Amino acid sequence: MNVNEERLVARFLEVVQIDSETKNEANIQAYLKKEFAALGLQVNEDNTMGETGFGANNLICTLTGDPESEPFFFSCHMDTVTPGENIKPVIKEGAIYSDGTTILGADDKAGIAIMFEVIQILKELDTPHGTIEFIISVGEESGLVGANAFDVKQLSAGFGFVLDTGGPVGSITVGSPTQYRIEAIVNGVTAHAGVAPEKGVSAAQIAANAIHHMKLGRIDSETTANIGFISGGTATNIVMDRLEIIAEARSINAEACENQVQHMVDTFEKAAKELGGTATVITEKKYSGYRFDSTTPIVQLAAKAIQELGLEPNYQISGGGSDANVFNGKGKPTTNLAIGYEKIHTVNEFLPISEFLKAAEMAYQIVNIIYAN
Repeated sequence: MNVNEERLVARFLEVVQIDSETKNEANIQAYLKKEFAALGLQVNEDNTMGETGFGANNLICTLTGDPESEPFFFSCHMDTVTPGENIKPVIKEGAIYSDGTTILGADDKAGIAIMFEVIQILKELDTPHGTIEFIISVGEESGLVGANAFDVKQLSAGFGFVLDTGGPVGSITVGSPTQYRIEAIVNGVTAHAGVAPEKGVSAAQIAANAIHHMKLGRIDSETTANIGFISGGTATNIVMDRLEIIAEARSINAEACENQVQHMVDTFEKAAKELGGTATVITEKKYSGYRFDSTTPIVQLAAKAIQELGLEPNYQISGGGSDANVFNGKGKPTTNLAIGYEKIHTVNEFLPISEFLKAAEMAYQIVNIIYAN
């Protein structure tokens, strides 16, 4: 193995202790700019803060290589979920944990540490390579905000790999869903709930009827839907005349996703009409899905790198989205690779060091395979 374990772990321990909860990425961005530049990369940031309202811009750090070779990119994100402030990493039993009061932040600072390690291995071994672009996005944890705002015209690379999936090294994401956000504003008619409730139309009752008749949860093997947020009302003695619901639908099958969204819209509108109210439903596609198989070129490259580690590739369908969804939607074939972390988005998150080492070696082998003579 070409990976320097001490260096890789030390880098990870350093970056997880830099606070970078979503929307507050300024400190980690400053660190990344400084450290990538110190390794000789050209560091650029886009100008998306005004659009996203987040604490930093996306970064594109370029390791220049053979101009005759095809460029590609690695990507990960710099933000974390909460609670992600004042993280204190602890090494025990061959893995890295937090102290139990916060997340660890391996999602996705393990990806960041792997990027640095790959660059350093390439330099130490003088490995031949073309130009490699390292994209580090903001706001991934709040709906892929940074990647959605990212202009892929800034890239020379035509394809890439996202280092941002949990579980043992060897898994390659070959399918990921399309996701829609559904916001329903349900309007009824206000009235005194004790004196003249019959003069009112309850927005709560409209919403309850709609949800009762709505297909939710696991719709089929590829499709899910969920009501995530309900808000409304002012007092118990007032018939509720307005209620807001925020929901989602997602599916590996784009047509099935659109059908589910339409079903939800129709159900809200029908329930409102039956009770004498109205429902205004706004839908927004958050990202498009993608579907590959074992013969897709980027999947084959990742599979060969995994096989170099003596592992068998695991071709998995994910129920979640990542920046890979956005890059695919913008015409840059991209898959997402498992890098070892477990129990993300919880205070029990941990990173097995043995898997971490494999992930860094896998990323290096991807470079090796792409630029093999």
